[in-house]
Amino acid sequence: MELAHSLLLNEDALAQITEAKRPVFIFEWLRFLDKVLVAANRVDVKEKQKKLVEQLTGLISSAPGPPTRKLLAKNLATLYSIGDTFTVFQTLDKCNEIIKSKDDTPAYLPTKLAAVACVGAFYEKMGRMLGSSFPDTINNLLKALKSAESQGRGEILLSLQKVLSGLGGAAASCHRDIYKNARSLLTDRSMAVRCAVAKCLLELQNEAVFMWTTELENVATLCFKALEGSNYGVRVAVAKLLGTVMATALMPKQAAVMRQNVKRATLEEVLELMATGFLRGGSGFLKSGGEMLKGGGSVSREVRVGVTQAYVVFVTTLGGQWLERNFATFLSHVLDLVSHPRATQTHVEAVYSRRCVSFMLRATLGGLLGEKAQIAAGKEICQAISKQMRAVEAVVNDISGENKAGAADVSASQHVMVCALKELGSLVQSLSATASPLIQEPSIGLLETVTSVLLHPSMAARLAAAWCLRCVAVALPYQLTPLLDRCAERINNLKSSPEAVSGYSFAMAALLGGVHQCPLGIPHSKGKTSLSCLLALISQQHCLPHTDNIATTLLLCPGPSLVRYHLPKMLLLWRNVFPRSQKELEAEKARGDSFSWQVTLEGRAGALCAMRSFVAHCPELLTEDVIRRLMTPIECAMTMIVPAIIKVHGAHLKASAAMVRLRLYDILALLPPKTYEGSFNALLRELVAEFTLTDNSANTTTSLLRSLCHYDDSVLMGSWLQETDHKSIEDQPNSASGSGALEHDPSSIYLRVPIGEAIPGPLPLGVSVIDASVALFGVVFPHVSFKHRLQMLDHFAECIKQAKGVRQQAVQLNIFTAVLSALKVSKCSTLGPEEVRKSALALVMGALDNPNPILRCAAGEALGRMAQVVGEATFIARMAQTSFDKLKSARDVVSRTGHSLALGCLHRYVGGIGSGQHLKTSVSILLALAQDGSSHEVQTWALHSLALIVDSSGPMYRGYVEPTLSLVLTLLLTVPPSHTEVHQCLGRCLGALITTVGPELQGNSTISTIRSSCLVGCAIMQDHSDSLVQAAAISCLQQLHMFAPRHVNLSSLVPCLCVHLCSSHLLLRRAAVACLRQLAQREAAEVCEYAMSLAKRLNITETGLEGVLFGMLDRETDRKLCSDIHDTLGHMLSSLAVEKLSHWLKLCKDVLAATTAVVFEVKDEEDSEKKDEMDDDTMFTGLGEDDKSKPSVAPRWVTRVFAADCLCRIILLCENDKAHFDLALTKQIKTSEELVLHLSDLIRMAFMAATDHSNQLRMAGLQALEDIIKKFASVPEPEFPGHVILEQYQANVGAALRPAFSPDTPSDITAKACQVCSTWIGSGVVSDLNDLRRVHNLLVSSLDKVQAGKGSSSQLYSESATTMEKLAVLKAWAEVRLQTLMRVPSYVSVLPPDSLITLVQPELPSLSRLWLAMLRDYALLTLPAEFSSQLPPDGGAFYTPETIDTARLHYRGSWAPVLHAVALWLSSTGFGAGEEKEEVPSAPSKAPALPQGASFTTKTFEESVEDRMHLMLGKEKCIICSTVYSIPAFFFLMNTSVRTLELLNVLHRLLLTRDPPAVQLQVTAVVQETIRAAQDHLQRQRTSKEEEGEKDSQPCLGEGGDKGELVPGKSLVFAAMELLVFILVRHLPQLNTRVKESPSHVPLRPQRLPEESARLVANTVSILAELPSLCSPAGSMTILPTALFLITGVLRETAVKTADNSVPLPVSAALQGIKTIITSPLARVESMQTQWTGLVRSSLASVLEHSQPDMDEVSMLTAITLFLLSASNELVGVTVLQKGCMDRFRNALNSSDPWVQARCYQLLLSVFQHSSRALSTPYIHALAPLMVEKLKAVERSRPGTAAELQAVQEGIRVLENLVGMGEEQNRVQLLALLVPTLVSYLLDENAISSAPQVSKGLHDFALQNLMRIGPLYPAAFKIVIGAAPELKIRLESAIRANQASSRAKAAARQAQPTVQAAPTIKLKTSFF
Repeated sequence: MELAHSLLLNEDALAQITEAKRPVFIFEWLRFLDKVLVAANRVDVKEKQKKLVEQLTGLISSAPGPPTRKLLAKNLATLYSIGDTFTVFQTLDKCNEIIKSKDDTPAYLPTKLAAVACVGAFYEKMGRMLGSSFPDTINNLLKALKSAESQGRGEILLSLQKVLSGLGGAAASCHRDIYKNARSLLTDRSMAVRCAVAKCLLELQNEAVFMWTTELENVATLCFKALEGSNYGVRVAVAKLLGTVMATALMPKQAAVMRQNVKRATLEEVLELMATGFLRGGSGFLKSGGEMLKGGGSVSREVRVGVTQAYVVFVTTLGGQWLERNFATFLSHVLDLVSHPRATQTHVEAVYSRRCVSFMLRATLGGLLGEKAQIAAGKEICQAISKQMRAVEAVVNDISGENKAGAADVSASQHVMVCALKELGSLVQSLSATASPLIQEPSIGLLETVTSVLLHPSMAARLAAAWCLRCVAVALPYQLTPLLDRCAERINNLKSSPEAVSGYSFAMAALLGGVHQCPLGIPHSKGKTSLSCLLALISQQHCLPHTDNIATTLLLCPGPSLVRYHLPKMLLLWRNVFPRSQKELEAEKARGDSFSWQVTLEGRAGALCAMRSFVAHCPELLTEDVIRRLMTPIECAMTMIVPAIIKVHGAHLKASAAMVRLRLYDILALLPPKTYEGSFNALLRELVAEFTLTDNSANTTTSLLRSLCHYDDSVLMGSWLQETDHKSIEDQPNSASGSGALEHDPSSIYLRVPIGEAIPGPLPLGVSVIDASVALFGVVFPHVSFKHRLQMLDHFAECIKQAKGVRQQAVQLNIFTAVLSALKVSKCSTLGPEEVRKSALALVMGALDNPNPILRCAAGEALGRMAQVVGEATFIARMAQTSFDKLKSARDVVSRTGHSLALGCLHRYVGGIGSGQHLKTSVSILLALAQDGSSHEVQTWALHSLALIVDSSGPMYRGYVEPTLSLVLTLLLTVPPSHTEVHQCLGRCLGALITTVGPELQGNSTISTIRSSCLVGCAIMQDHSDSLVQAAAISCLQQLHMFAPRHVNLSSLVPCLCVHLCSSHLLLRRAAVACLRQLAQREAAEVCEYAMSLAKRLNITETGLEGVLFGMLDRETDRKLCSDIHDTLGHMLSSLAVEKLSHWLKLCKDVLAATTAVVFEVKDEEDSEKKDEMDDDTMFTGLGEDDKSKPSVAPRWVTRVFAADCLCRIILLCENDKAHFDLALTKQIKTSEELVLHLSDLIRMAFMAATDHSNQLRMAGLQALEDIIKKFASVPEPEFPGHVILEQYQANVGAALRPAFSPDTPSDITAKACQVCSTWIGSGVVSDLNDLRRVHNLLVSSLDKVQAGKGSSSQLYSESATTMEKLAVLKAWAEVRLQTLMRVPSYVSVLPPDSLITLVQPELPSLSRLWLAMLRDYALLTLPAEFSSQLPPDGGAFYTPETIDTARLHYRGSWAPVLHAVALWLSSTGFGAGEEKEEVPSAPSKAPALPQGASFTTKTFEESVEDRMHLMLGKEKCIICSTVYSIPAFFFLMNTSVRTLELLNVLHRLLLTRDPPAVQLQVTAVVQETIRAAQDHLQRQRTSKEEEGEKDSQPCLGEGGDKGELVPGKSLVFAAMELLVFILVRHLPQLNTRVKESPSHVPLRPQRLPEESARLVANTVSILAELPSLCSPAGSMTILPTALFLITGVLRETAVKTADNSVPLPVSAALQGIKTIITSPLARVESMQTQWTGLVRSSLASVLEHSQPDMDEVSMLTAITLFLLSASNELVGVTVLQKGCMDRFRNALNSSDPWVQARCYQLLLSVFQHSSRALSTPYIHALAPLMVEKLKAVERSRPGTAAELQAVQEGIRVLENLVGMGEEQNRVQLLALLVPTLVSYLLDENAISSAPQVSKGLHDFALQNLMRIGPLYPAAFKIVIGAAPELKIRLESAIRANQASSRAKAAARQAQPTVQAAPTIKLKTSFF
């Protein structure tokens, strides 16, 4: 392939490769040329132009394939436009010659087509440069057009299109000729030709004025005819042509109008023309008159769907502003369409027409108009509805019956109503809370208008009105409760009117059905009253069909908590609807007339429907007993024989009977089959009769088949139409599933809408019953005996044989769906014995040859499923062999397609390993079939199966990759592009092959050919004209990028994806976004950069790709697509937002500011009106101004919510870089990409969002505001020291919060706002109380609401919403209290008057009561389920029993801060000691009903304290954050330590389950407080015992008593030890002896712990040292060994040398701990003396034992010194220990580190000075000589650093002290050691000036010391000095020099020596 990459074709390389690979080589060269020509140097190109032209024109006659000819033509045209144009006319003539050629053989065809393509490309690229040659060329093409076959016709038309586009108006002379020739081909039998004509004419109409003036009607008629029998592609192309021509006729292009005096068409004329197509189709005007007289046939569905699309194109082309201005006209026209008798000849046609009209309205209104314009449109729709309704009322009230035509009007009006109400509902639902102006404005009266339709005579209209109300309630949840009230009231008042009862009960059902979409729900009482109202209705047994049905159904929407209350009543009702026994059943048949039977059947259907809802929605209530009671009526329904009744009473009961069966099947499918296995036989007989159409004369087919087949088979079944933008109308020509309508099954009004559908569309009853029977058959079949299975399968074969023609197809379809359904559900391990399999196989194999492709698909699927269920190799082999044989012999298309799919399905369901042995044969057969050029259908099915095999075989397919790949490439290069299915399947194959090769694709050796083949394949598909093929190409490239990212060229892929984002095809947009999503995960920056390179061509504005994606969010409704756009933007944001901060913030701001601009500045009326007019179009242009087809609307609320979320994410992403939150630092850096510089924008955006109409946006805005406050609260304002940057935004924050506290705000928003308030007050941004008042008052007002108690105000939402709001308020207050307390320093006893605490203080009495009530509630709610009977029956202070489950969640989110606040409050008030008097609720009405409210006063203070303590400790995990503060004072008021133990156990459990260090630190803090409280308690006991004079018994106080036994489970000390050991071992595993003993243990060197671990270990060690004080002496001796072992262990493991010689926290804690223990009073207890001594000695021994090179010697020495000083008695005379200690000191003295030496001297000094001479003397004797030696040596090597100097100084101090300690008689000897040493440090007077600083320091130090010692010991000093004259001389000269240097200094220095110089090294903690 690399050889193909040259400017000229490498002919030598081409000659060397095989024939088969040449086309690929040539294509690859052309691809390279295409890229290189544009970028190459013109001079180079011109040099080689001649040769290039020769090579390229030579290729024309080498019969190139479609992709090659396209590229070839493009390259030739580019070459001429870049290089010289001399030879262009020769080339053009050559092409024209080829086109004229009379050779019609198939072999010559590709050459002709290549010439045609070249002509088109030349004119498109060079246009008028080719001058006057065009008439000949066009005539030549038109001549060829007449004789060409379909491929030629298509290519010529596309070429003509290019010629027209290149020449523009210049070709005017040929326009009519082209038009005449092309128009006859609009009805060509080849669909590809029709598409090509449509595209050609679309190009023509740009310049040919006659097309949209004189010829307008003819064009319209032609288009209608072209739509007859069309496929989807033709419908889209023709609709585009028709819509554009009509739009141009109405608003011609300026240039054309200027040139000719054109008569413009009026809107009425244009719409009239379009309506003709919708109502009469392509039959023309003359014929239609006659047919009308005969009541002629209806319009073909293809035409109607095509015209519907044309309407949408028409409006879209004219744009959103046009629609706004002309909406009223458009609406009335569209509604007239659906009221026309031609559109509604039969019920199904009426439903289809309604669908089309709804589609037109949704596609135009929903997509083109901004939110304001949509509200105006909603107004218009309301007016249309009320106008219709007035007309209907006039007819209904016309008693005289004069108005005969009226009845027809009423039936027509129902369809108008349905369309208008559906659109109104969709509109309101899409606007969500932004629709409130529509509802609130009295002049519109939307609710009145819609509710008036509930009285419409037609059920369809009533249902549509009910649905519309449901949409209103879901969009504006605050309307739900009032609407329910209104319906209940009207039902009661209008009981006499059947329409009213039916309409209002529908409405009620719909509203209750919508409750699950409203998170805040409805008040429980409303549900109860609604149900009671309906139950009353039913029990009156209204003689109304449908009422029972809907009313009983209703009972079940609101969910289990309501139903539980009504269940017994309902079970009774249901039982009474059916006869009790067989006898009653028989008797019943003889009675009754047809009307009473109709009512009875409807009632039973209703009861069954209600039961089904019950089973579906309340599974938790389905106990065995309830199921048993349900089965009574159900069994009765199964045995109720309906046909007999129908015979007697007439066929009009059929529908009611079918409804009963439908409901029965539905409920049985939900119940476990075991419950009705006794009735299997009768049931199956009924089911089989149902779907084999035994009693049904209509040929009804099920709609489930497509959904049961595999999604991947959509290419064979055409079900991909479901994935287009037109899916709601494209169902019509293809299946029954388009005929869904609410009136087919009223229960759908309240059921959940299937995902992906906007409005429920239950299918016609006939289809639904068959669907239900098929689904139930699938459930039951696996549970039936083999004998019955065989009978059924044989019966199926018989049924198929009996039926003929169309009926046979229908029966077969139904049977197959049933069998597939059974196999799919089938959990049975096997189908059954041989004969059952045989029968099933025969049935399936028979259908593989069926002419209906859907049946063949189903048969293949069934075969695969069967193989999966049976799972035996022989059975699979037999199936495969049958297909092999058939494929080898058969020649007909049908069996070849069927059996090739069978092979694919076998592999798909059995998997690669199960079908491995058939792989080779399958692949070879399918590869052969795929090359069968005579039938494209065979190729399609074979390739599809091949793709399935590649997919399922995985790595086993690796050996066949090369041949398959080369076949795929060959076909891509040769199959005509019009066979799109083949290309789609080739795309599937290529994708599967890429997956099979997988990560190997990255390699460089042999794999590179496979890789480049894949890339060539993708390139060919990318260039294909069909969207689905392009989508396949994108997904292949996406996979390639996943496996071999380096080899996918993003610079060409990204622009291509960006172009597809604007595609009109949903699948292509989906593929493009999915691919972008993957690319953005890895290479977001590159993707954005490449997208911007397209900006010129694609109208990508400076907002870049991100802006385009945000714009798409406003237009797209497909969930998958929107979710991918969100993800893509999310990935881009994560990678790029921090670097391009201002860009992303501007993007979010533009989106958020789009419609809220009005909120900011209130201008006068006129201004704001003007603003509104321009608002939608000018505010936000997603894709540039001039892109008419995609007009930009202001971002919709959903997009704005997403933008607000993005804002929060941006703030979060900036968290890691401190510069973003530091204004001073930012000003130094001087960049604009720091977050803090955009603070005003952030606040503004959050403000805009928080004050919007949309509730979701308000939530997002408040969240953003909270994030901003948290992140910026502490950022200082550099220009005003002492102030923070957020202070200037107080007003904005207050204004953003205020609306959230208005009375009509939903609870969730108020709750969020409370959270923000507490964050704001607690953040400390504002310290001035008056400024804080605003926000504080909001919280106070909400607190009043909480105190109002339950049920005080009129409720709109459920009780759990109220709970959420109240708890949020209490939580907010608690947080404010905590934050304010934290700001007050602990040492302040009297609060300053302006402290923030004064804000909370006045509310504390009521707050504390509410807080305790809340904690009490939560305590009850956290009880395990088995205690649920103990919960108060009427709920708690803030929750009701019905909403317990949701309430739990709200409590879980708020208890922690509340508990913390309560703990602090109790601690500060002495457990409420002061407020005991106020405890009686002052105003009982206001106080929430606290369970023990009144009894508090009667309790003693101790009891109430104990109660509160219980409550606090009962909240298990709470202790983490809270109880710390309240334990110390009151812990042991409770006279047992049981609770303490419990507390410690809970803490231990917490440690096991929670990892964060912060939690663990809190736990240690609590344990510490607990231990202190226990110590205080013990101390009090001791004191009281002493006072009672029981001195003797005192030692036994404390744990362990006399024996020292600590009982686990009862001992507090033991529990604490457990917990502490856990922490220590967790952080220092080496402490665990078992770890050391394990063979795999590698001894670890001591290490520095992370800071948090260090603090934790230090705290633990401190607590450990305190524990012995809680024990009796005997008890202490039990725990001390462990404690000392652990403490010395910690010392050993953490004593590491640090660079700055600091002491790590755990070390200082361990040293402190050793001191605490050794100095404890235990040493004085005589009875324990021996044990104690042993303990101390062993501890010291274990410290001495450990010595490692990088250990911190100083810490170990300190520990040794501690032992020596504190436990001297125990250690005196123990020679082993003494020797060890001395060695340690000796090593330290010899250390090379001066710091160690200095510390060693200090420690030795303290040992030498010890009062016990027995201890100190041996050390003096052993170590003093060494010291003297070290100090003498200093003369030879004077200190060079300050540290060394310090060491010498410390040593001298020790010597001085020794001199002082010596007795008088030894003083001279001692001074003889000291004085010479000091004198030796003195410098010569000449050397002083040049000596280094440190050396001078030593000189000064020695001199001062000598001058101080002289006067101290004058006699001895004289003796020493006199003995050595040289000493005297040195000393005198030094003194002289000193005096001479400076008198002043000398004076100062004289004064100095009198002060004893303190040691300069100080430990952070003094241990001595």
